[in-house]
Amino acid sequence: MTALVTVDIGGTHARFALAEIAANGAITLGEPVTLHTRDHASFQTAWEDFARLSGGTLPRAVAIAVAGPVGGEVIRFTNNPWIIRPALIPEKLGVERFSLVNDFGAVGHAVARAGGEHFLHLAGPEVDLPASGTLSVVGPGTGLGVAHVWRDGQGGYRVQATEGGHIDFAPLDSIEDAVLGRLRQRYRRVSAERVVSGPGLVDIYEALAAMEGRAIQPLDDKSLWTLGTSGEDSLAAAAVDRFCLSLGSVAGDLALAQGACGVVVAGGLGLRIKDTLLKSGFASRFRAKGRFEGLMAGLPVKLITHPQPGLFGAAAAFASEHLG
Repeated sequence: MTALVTVDIGGTHARFALAEIAANGAITLGEPVTLHTRDHASFQTAWEDFARLSGGTLPRAVAIAVAGPVGGEVIRFTNNPWIIRPALIPEKLGVERFSLVNDFGAVGHAVARAGGEHFLHLAGPEVDLPASGTLSVVGPGTGLGVAHVWRDGQGGYRVQATEGGHIDFAPLDSIEDAVLGRLRQRYRRVSAERVVSGPGLVDIYEALAAMEGRAIQPLDDKSLWTLGTSGEDSLAAAAVDRFCLSLGSVAGDLALAQGACGVVVAGGLGLRIKDTLLKSGFASRFRAKGRFEGLMAGLPVKLITHPQPGLFGAAAAFASEHLG
């Protein structure tokens, strides 16, 4: 049995849990602790806070998933001011073994290892995800995470984290043209992440209001998600539906680009709006790829419902790297 700390650091939250990996590879997670990145000056101070909350002494191994590229001497986060210097991790955290993986690389490991009970059907044929071939993984949250998983059909797999959330945003109608136009006033280049992410809902909402000539009160994305998914505000609901359409388009583009035989939507936001996704135009936009509509209609699309895929996947990545 191997004991370790598993960590999932995003743009808004840093999640920690104690974990154990059995000799047969089974992973058991303890109760997760979620800390706000804005409340801590660095990863080390958050680590020390978790140690205090856990009663003091921590295992001498850690698996860390980070929201950004993991190569190089310094790791910088895309949506978070923290930095990590991998060479200093043993000294700063008091550990002997560690692994570093992109956060959506970790989610890829979770997709490969989670049981069928952790997947909800969203679109395409209602079949299990294929045991061989490539699975595209896409997840909206503070940003837009993307990875792909290749499975060999015999239980083996490889995960490739990517920065696919930063492909160009491609509008498909006049409403999305308006959203793009609004964003282009602030950014020279508008990526998919600017629209298909939690904060992107604000720009969608404000673009829709401008189209209708509405005067609106500024609202943050959390308030808009609540208003939109509850139906309390019809304009916010329209913005949420537009978000779901755009997510379907981007997921379909990634599946085409990666030669996927299945797609998994991940991320905390996807899980929170699962009921809205099921009723939205997500599936029709996913399929709407012109001459390849028949191909897209044959791909199963699932939502991973594991409560902590980042923590689970980081531990799985540690096991792959250190335990064989």
